[in-house]
Amino acid sequence: MAMTSSALIIDGYVDEPACLGVAPYISPYIREVAGVLIEHGYAPRYVTIDQVRADPSLAAAPGREDLVVMIAGLTVPGAYIGGKPATLTEVQQIGILLREPTTAIGGPIAFGYASGGGKKAIRQAIAGFDVTLSGSPAVALGAWLSGGEPAGAGDYSLTDPWCVAGAGIIGEHPAFPYVMCELETATGCSRATVGGCSFCTEPFYGLPRYRSIEGIAEEVAALHAAGARHFRLGRQPDLLAYKSSGGGEFPVPRPEVLEELFSAVRASAPDLKTLHIDNINPGTIARHEDAARAALAAIVAGHTPGDTAAFGMETADPAVVAANNLKAMPDDVFRAIEIVNDVGGKRTGGVPELLPGLNFIVGLAGETAATFDANETFLQRVLDASLLVRRVNIRQLMPFEGTTAYDENTLGEHDSRFRTFKEWARTQFDEPMLRRVFPAGTILSGVVVEIPGKPSFGRQMGSYPILVGIPLELPARTVLDAVVVDWGMRSVTALPCPVEVNTLPVAALRWIPGVGKKRAATIAARRPFGSLAEFRKVVGETGIEGVMRF
Repeated sequence: MAMTSSALIIDGYVDEPACLGVAPYISPYIREVAGVLIEHGYAPRYVTIDQVRADPSLAAAPGREDLVVMIAGLTVPGAYIGGKPATLTEVQQIGILLREPTTAIGGPIAFGYASGGGKKAIRQAIAGFDVTLSGSPAVALGAWLSGGEPAGAGDYSLTDPWCVAGAGIIGEHPAFPYVMCELETATGCSRATVGGCSFCTEPFYGLPRYRSIEGIAEEVAALHAAGARHFRLGRQPDLLAYKSSGGGEFPVPRPEVLEELFSAVRASAPDLKTLHIDNINPGTIARHEDAARAALAAIVAGHTPGDTAAFGMETADPAVVAANNLKAMPDDVFRAIEIVNDVGGKRTGGVPELLPGLNFIVGLAGETAATFDANETFLQRVLDASLLVRRVNIRQLMPFEGTTAYDENTLGEHDSRFRTFKEWARTQFDEPMLRRVFPAGTILSGVVVEIPGKPSFGRQMGSYPILVGIPLELPARTVLDAVVVDWGMRSVTALPCPVEVNTLPVAALRWIPGVGKKRAATIAARRPFGSLAEFRKVVGETGIEGVMRF
């Protein structure tokens, strides 16, 4: 179809229990909306909220577009490095600025908005926008552009072709080609009939609808043709349940289907660099150990290493689990951690294949001071058992209208204990666990610098990649391999690999294990070294000799 009109898509970023669209991630919503616009004769342009902050004229140039569609909203807010999601104030300001074109707003912001965790999300009309897209943003937009109401549930017979048509929009992402394409495999929750977890918005989408392998593969092929090399099967509440039936609230995994899914993705993007996952229900693993173990093995066989299976644990207090209809008791989660370690703990290229990640939520109904004791005891149990966990996320509840937690919660009742628990987790669990997961000498390949400076900070492309501090001033978008030399509570320090001993600045030399400030000055004074043997006479053993170059 010939393009007769112009349109702008503003990515305000989204974060839901089963979908991440904060840079460098790009959500399926954006690509679907682009496809709808193309189908209706629009030539879409794409900008992120970060770009609009830097240059408001990108969004508000009079007469440039005939239609503006903004996607935004957080239901599980977190801490972000690659981008900052749009606030309600920013969304409204953009809506007011856009006086000439017709404007539409969609995404999880339709469920409500709060400024952060620990506050109720309030559902309200978004000032400045002509239309609010209810339900699936793309389906609602398509219905509205066809003369109907701006509402509609997800329908893969519609959205699959739109994903393919809109795949090229990723080339306009400011991080391209280092863009992580969030791929949808399912929406809805298998526990929706029993209400789901008290706080979760995923049951709003109803019982699970599974997307076809063919639909996913066609989208991956289109994204690959557009330059995508990084993918995550992330837009789903439990990947182990993909295309499963039976088992009620906890469907039985089908390993052969997951094997087919990963094979199809790889066939569609044969030179992909990242293929990771997101949500895994620990209750599924605990209830169907053998099938889950085989399904996890299929994931490990098909993905790329350094992957994370995010467990929605929420709490280690059985009373809180029961009060909030949560997925798994603490012993179930512990068993799931053991199984993922068994299947995914093997290192490939120096990093574990697949590790669990734990999510805690504070402010749920039934929470007491003893809840935090139970959380700490659980994490200590994991450490004592010599198990590996990639990361622990701790956030305050943000309840939404329509969830049980909106009326039944303990918001604000244990703020002091929450802070001490979080500090305990960071100092007593996170740092020793990082040392275990990323021991000195671990090589992190393909680190992309996102925050230039001295130090510079970057991350690998992937699911919950570790933040890497590099004690050098490097330009943004520098891509390098780095070797781990030290640890913080939520990050590691690493040096460019190979470690160029004869040319590294003194400030960087001091981070070589066993060196420090004084010995770094000695090394600098005695350079150049002709061999590792000469270097060892001055420094001794460092543990990273294998990646040094003289």
